Amino acid sequence: MPGMGSGLDLNNPVLTGAFRSALAHQGLAVLLLLAAFLLAWATLRARRPATGQTLPTPAGPEPRWRAVLRVGFGILWMVDGFLQAQPAMVAGLPSRVIQPGAASSPGWVRSLAGWGTAAWTYHPVQAAAAAVWIQIGIGVWLLAARRGRWSQAAGLAGMAWGLVVWVFGEAFGGVLAPGLTVLFGAPGAALLYAVAGALIALPPRAWPRLGRWLLPGAGLLLAGLAVLQAWPGRGYWGEPGGRPGPLAGMIRSMAQTPQPRPLASLVGGFGDLAAGHAFAVNLVAVVVLTLAAAALLTGRRAVAGPAVAVLTVFCLADWVLIEDVGVFGGLGTDPNSMIPLVLLITAAYLARFPVPAPPPAPPAPIPATVPARAARSVDVRTVAAVWALGVTVVGAWPMAAAAASRSADPVLARALDGSAAIVDFAAPGFSLTSEDGRAVSLASLRGKTVLLTFLDPVCTSDCPLIAQEFRQADAMLGARRTHVELVAIAANPVYHSARYARAFDRQEGLAALANWMFLSGPLPALRRAWHDYSFPVAMTPAGGMVAHGDVAYVIDPAGRVRTELNFDPGPGTSATRSSFAAELASAADGALTPP
Repeated sequence: MPGMGSGLDLNNPVLTGAFRSALAHQGLAVLLLLAAFLLAWATLRARRPATGQTLPTPAGPEPRWRAVLRVGFGILWMVDGFLQAQPAMVAGLPSRVIQPGAASSPGWVRSLAGWGTAAWTYHPVQAAAAAVWIQIGIGVWLLAARRGRWSQAAGLAGMAWGLVVWVFGEAFGGVLAPGLTVLFGAPGAALLYAVAGALIALPPRAWPRLGRWLLPGAGLLLAGLAVLQAWPGRGYWGEPGGRPGPLAGMIRSMAQTPQPRPLASLVGGFGDLAAGHAFAVNLVAVVVLTLAAAALLTGRRAVAGPAVAVLTVFCLADWVLIEDVGVFGGLGTDPNSMIPLVLLITAAYLARFPVPAPPPAPPAPIPATVPARAARSVDVRTVAAVWALGVTVVGAWPMAAAAASRSADPVLARALDGSAAIVDFAAPGFSLTSEDGRAVSLASLRGKTVLLTFLDPVCTSDCPLIAQEFRQADAMLGARRTHVELVAIAANPVYHSARYARAFDRQEGLAALANWMFLSGPLPALRRAWHDYSFPVAMTPAGGMVAHGDVAYVIDPAGRVRTELNFDPGPGTSATRSSFAAELASAADGALTPP
């Protein structure tokens, strides 16, 4: 059976082409949206009456801690969006990133992650493109909106999407899995994005109180991470017999990621150091985290400032030597947790010890003949923020539609077996017998669209998968199924009687379908049908099952073959079965309409 054991390559040309096409079309929509907003802004600006009045002064400058979070995480969100545009994300993110990340978590976490990635596995192109625009949109939104409710809304959007990614994409950052360590990303980069978004969304009246608890809160976080890092029995102090510990193993695995050779050598060398001196490496990490936590908890500028500087150097070193920058290999979704952690701790320090801002200069009156440039600047940022919201919606809308769809994108079937062949020739006739003994011929089905395939009733590999794809296609057709007949012809020269067909129907739950029939008959009649439809059938050396092709034909009500589908079911996942069913239902819909 050609389908068994096959799968989707990360660089599958069909998926890659569809992904690039989706990005191009959505990118065009994004540019048209920007042009429309700029045109509306220019029109309103031209109609604004000239005035000599003084423009209102903003309530005050943006606090520096907030600017650090807004600009820093705005840039990070944009970087993440561009990383999501890597072609390997389409097929690789669920199977190579999300599922392995959740593998060591409790069962309910794995189930939650699996449920969350269902939309991605069923609609990989739409989901991958949506993630690109959602994250770029949030990033632009944060950078454009400095103050006011637009800025707070951008923070809320970052918080919401960060939590979605943390729960469904990072399996709660691995906090429920054994071996949790800050050195490799705990408690999850997306959670830090969400925290930053929540802080940006705070109303101005909460800002003065922020410094009282934000810096101690960062200290408590570091203290908890230090305790986890120092906890005995987790392997970070070294393994018995000098075996490499978990940290060395993780570093060495990262060094194997496709990346620039100098970086790979640097990371690999540090992995060797961690393997040979695990106790010393872990001791440095525990001491730095503990001292930094104590310094931040004191709330004193004299010790907190140097602690933030040392911790920044430590985090940057960890980002390069242990997290391996996090963006290489084609499946890097973000720069990992150290950069967000540095931004949050820097913001906490600035919130506790704000740098006095120079008093704003009094605004000069604007001559009546000069347009209000300050007001124009505010308008530009507002336009940019509204456009960024539109970019986010461009991504969120197809992702929501994909999550609501019950059938998979047919692009999965095309990626496995190529596009369906559009043909037009008279369908060869046949005269066979249904499971209940009725004589059935192709002529007797005239006036109905016929979905025809060949199945081995004792097959245990591809044939049951194809049968389920036919069953799903019938459900997708809905009320139109009354105009469609699902027909399978027995494809086994030994086990082809009606008794075997009935057993297969019961096994696959097909007996209850009013428009399903599994045809059998004398071997000469079956051989004639196999020959007429160019369907090779050969016994396997072990006997029993047969080796045969996987194909489906769509015959229109006039008795002409309109579509030929290579029906190799591939890996046989729920997503690929649904994809083949969607392709089959779509072909049936096309045959119901006269050419």
